Amino acid sequence: MSRGPREGVRPAFRQWRAGRPFWGGLLLALGGVEVLLTLKASLDVILHVGMQGLAGYLLPVVMLLCGVLILFNPAQRLFYSVIGVLVSLGTWLTSNLGGFFIGLLLGLVGSCLAFGWLPDQEPRVSRRRRRKEARAAKTVTTTPARQP
Repeated sequence: MSRGPREGVRPAFRQWRAGRPFWGGLLLALGGVEVLLTLKASLDVILHVGMQGLAGYLLPVVMLLCGVLILFNPAQRLFYSVIGVLVSLGTWLTSNLGGFFIGLLLGLVGSCLAFGWLPDQEPRVSRRRRRKEARAAKTVTTTPARQP
């Protein structure tokens, strides 16, 4: 049994990804993971100790949670992205300068991507498909019609 061109895991994932701010949520979650990992760095690597209590662990967890919620609940993306920006900026003070700037920047970029995502936008047509349609239109217009 051969599968058709639109069956399988990859097209299903592509369709799921198209209906949500995938890259924004992923970057925000990765920023939270990165900040959490830098909290466990050795003392030789730590630049800014900050408040190592609850806030040092709470803010990256909230970043991670907002990223996952953006992926699985895109209807509330505006709220989660605003919370993600505020929490990402908060990691500057609480978690090794925002995970050595990497987690901070990942969180900010991901939140901005999620905030700016438009759900009703037409999907982009690939360059290959546009070229194919242009060639087809060109051959239709340049080919003279047969006269009976």
